[in-house]
Amino acid sequence: MLNRSVSRSEQAPIVCLKQNFPVNHTAMNNKSLNLAEGPILPLLLQMSWPSIATVLVVNVYYLIDAFWLARLSPIALAALTISLPIQLILGGVGVGTGLGAGSYAARMFGAGENRKARQTAGQVFFLSAVLGALFISLGLAGPDLILTYFGATTEILPLSRRYLLTLLPGVPFLFLIMMASNLFRAEGRPRLVMYCALMTSAVSGILDPLLIFGWGLFPRLGIKGAALAAVISQISGAALAFYFLRQKSSKYQLKWHYLRPDYRIILSIYSTGFPSMVINLVLSLGMLLHNHVLGGYSNLAVATLGIVSRMSGLVMIPLYGIGHGLMPMVAFSEGANLPSRLMETVTIAVKISFAIAVVCFLIVEAFAPAIATFFSDDMELRRLTATALRINFLILITAAPSLMWINMFIGLGQGKTAMVLLVGREILFLIPLLWLLPSWFGINGVWMAQPLANAIAFLFILYWAKRQYRMFEPLIHDKA
Repeated sequence: MLNRSVSRSEQAPIVCLKQNFPVNHTAMNNKSLNLAEGPILPLLLQMSWPSIATVLVVNVYYLIDAFWLARLSPIALAALTISLPIQLILGGVGVGTGLGAGSYAARMFGAGENRKARQTAGQVFFLSAVLGALFISLGLAGPDLILTYFGATTEILPLSRRYLLTLLPGVPFLFLIMMASNLFRAEGRPRLVMYCALMTSAVSGILDPLLIFGWGLFPRLGIKGAALAAVISQISGAALAFYFLRQKSSKYQLKWHYLRPDYRIILSIYSTGFPSMVINLVLSLGMLLHNHVLGGYSNLAVATLGIVSRMSGLVMIPLYGIGHGLMPMVAFSEGANLPSRLMETVTIAVKISFAIAVVCFLIVEAFAPAIATFFSDDMELRRLTATALRINFLILITAAPSLMWINMFIGLGQGKTAMVLLVGREILFLIPLLWLLPSWFGINGVWMAQPLANAIAFLFILYWAKRQYRMFEPLIHDKA
């Protein structure tokens, strides 16, 4: 093996892949890809496209939300932007728990412990309900306090409160979608993740304008309509996920008694998923600080952040997809003791992602005013958005290779390394720059903070990646 300095829980995905791909005949019958042989580039693309499609669908859903609310009013878009850190927190908890559950289920399937894997699906329902109830209670206990903390001004607060309180009932269903998605990947059915995302986005995309503007027989609910559309779409997506888990073709064979809490399984879930939760929670802190700093300029500045964030998410789709495809390929090569193939895979992923990032950056630089016009008729919001896009999207140049190396570390089972590098970027570089740069460059300093913080962090990630490469070299020579 290439690296034995990590714990057994961190190596879980590697154990699963090593067992499932070479020897798991069920997986082979399901046309699982052979990660040990064949050209790397076509294989990487085959591993990446389901994730690219899923992330694309989700980001289009968020983009549509921003589009209709920007048409309603810039204040409505600003109110939605205030909720972004809250959504990042929910995403961090849901995705982190889901990654832990998926990892544990995959390990159990690989080890032949099918009952424990099936029990994991039951724990997902239990955790979705408990965590959902917890967040609903917190939201109802002090919505104004929470929203003010996340940067809501006096003018934005009423709309933000209306959006948050309407959104809360959908939280358990949102958690279930996130967690079930990782269960589907663990049993080798990533397309089901895409189907659930399509269901959620389609329902929301259809209901958004109907409920926001009151078209046809629907009432005009404004920003409350956007939140209600989200809740209905989340219930629809969760119902579809439940249907897939109950199918006879599912490995989980979900039964009601699996829903009883098993604290040993829950502990195993969070021993793997906790680093991902920390990363997402720290990222939400960065968004919170952006809201506070921009709130000091104007509500239009906060609305601009909403557009930039959604455009950034859209452009990053292929990069995230390649990263998701890279991660299991790295893990398999590590488990199969193929250091040369591992390094070649990472190198190809870095080159492809960098090329995509450069093309996307050039497109945004050229068409920033047109993109701003798409979102709003307000001239000031257009001007702010065009400038913000051109400055902020410099981040792509260093984000692309950084993301690939981070996924390399996760694939190697070094989740703590990835966590330290990403959390360090936010705490050591982004936060100080968010306070320092605006005093020198005004609002443009806010847009400069992310690209500059990422550029500095890139140097550390590059150093750590090269250090890992040097650890591979003697193993390659030994294989030769």
